[in-house]
Amino acid sequence: MINVIIIFIGILMAISAIFAVESKKIIDSFIALSLMSLLSVFLFVIMKAPDVAITEASVGAGLTTAVLVLALRKIGGDKE
Repeated sequence: MINVIIIFIGILMAISAIFAVESKKIIDSFIALSLMSLLSVFLFVIMKAPDVAITEASVGAGLTTAVLVLALRKIGGDKE
């Protein structure tokens, strides 16, 4: 059962990575990268590494996404 969950999360991470690279809008890429980071948090919890999961959740999903979105807003990018 755990193996099925790990494979499913891995497939979702691959899809999210491909979407982040192929997306036309920068904000969509940021969201996909944040999703990939959150999925890696789930993998770290399954692998019984809660300290790494907490760090990844705070830095990878939270701080990095916030910095990227604020930088995008500051430079006025992604306007159509």
